[in-house]
Amino acid sequence: MWLLPIFGLILGLVIGFLSPLNIPVDYAKSFSVAIIVALDAVMGGIRAYKEETFDTTIFMSGFFVNIIMASFLAFIGDRIGVDLYLAAIVAFGTRLFQNISIIRRHIINKPQKNK
Repeated sequence: MWLLPIFGLILGLVIGFLSPLNIPVDYAKSFSVAIIVALDAVMGGIRAYKEETFDTTIFMSGFFVNIIMASFLAFIGDRIGVDLYLAAIVAFGTRLFQNISIIRRHIINKPQKNK
């Protein structure tokens, strides 16, 4: 079950470290928001899987729509001179840590339920 996600993570890290791709400073805020939102979506998907409520359509739509909207918010904020990307970072960062906390509880409580 965990082999494919771990393989994907390792492959992504290797590609990221070995690729000569540099993100221009102009896009750094939008890119950082997109990364946080993507991590939130992935952790939300893992949480839903652990709670046995995972739906691929909801996951994929949330993944892309949230990334687009949060990046758009960062873009608009950059154009008007206000750091609106911070609102997305705080909101999705909070959700990210809540999802990680719930996943941790599922992992810790699972062996106790089997006893």
